[in-house]
Amino acid sequence: MLRNGLEPWHLLVVAVVVVLVFGSKKLPDTARALGRSMRILKSEARAMKDDGTAGGTVSEPQTTVTTAPADPPVTTH
Repeated sequence: MLRNGLEPWHLLVVAVVVVLVFGSKKLPDTARALGRSMRILKSEARAMKDDGTAGGTVSEPQTTVTTAPADPPVTTH
């Protein structure tokens, strides 16, 4: 039924609709934000793969608890 579902004129129509909806002034900012988000997503996915937790489980961030040093013993004369 849909042999050639996405032809070049379809992309042109989508581009015109996007420009009409968002306006030409907001498009560069939107594209920049989308690119930044994709970069962050890619780096996070790479970090998860390197950590070995790419099985769909998200590990909790590790926190370190430090205790205050104990007061020295008080000696009286």
